[in-house]
Amino acid sequence: MTDNSRKVEGGHFEALNASRKRLLMAADAARRTIERDLHAGVQQHLVALAVNLQLAGALTDSDPAAAKALLKEMGRDVQQALDETAQLAQRIYPQLDAVGFATALRSAAGSAGVRTSVEADVDTRFPPELLTTAYWCWLEVLDHTTPGEHTRITVREEDGALAFEITAEGDHSAVLGHLSDRVDALGGFLTIQSEPERGTRVSGSLPLGE
Repeated sequence: MTDNSRKVEGGHFEALNASRKRLLMAADAARRTIERDLHAGVQQHLVALAVNLQLAGALTDSDPAAAKALLKEMGRDVQQALDETAQLAQRIYPQLDAVGFATALRSAAGSAGVRTSVEADVDTRFPPELLTTAYWCWLEVLDHTTPGEHTRITVREEDGALAFEITAEGDHSAVLGHLSDRVDALGGFLTIQSEPERGTRVSGSLPLGE
């Protein structure tokens, strides 16, 4: 093996290790986000429900009207906790076959309060790891988009690959880097272009395989 070959092989090995490290750090960051969302959202609702349940029990005989009002409030809290749990579960690993890919994209934008346009000419017959990757790219953009701003996503089959394009206001280049490694691992590519005045354009392609 020549010195140049050793350098090339060493460079590939270092790049692979760096990619694995980024994927590990991204997974840890995702777990921290899940923990924070559970603590700040669902857990807080459950704590409030436990407190209100005790209060309602104490008011049942002494002030039935107040107990009834408190139970009604608890019903709203339960529904909010259920909604947040469903949203969190969808973020952890989206059940795209249950709701449909385009519906999941629109629902995520609705939850984020973002104005959106969705064109998804694909369905759940496509490999789930490809659809999930495109979905997570969409979520990353939505998570860093100010409510009221406009985003757009198009997803289609193109030349034996799942191709997607996302446009959004603002600069999102810094938040999508860790997903490039996931796209690379699937044999695809991800291009991110961002300009302060023109916003961000994300283009991705994931080969469908045999």
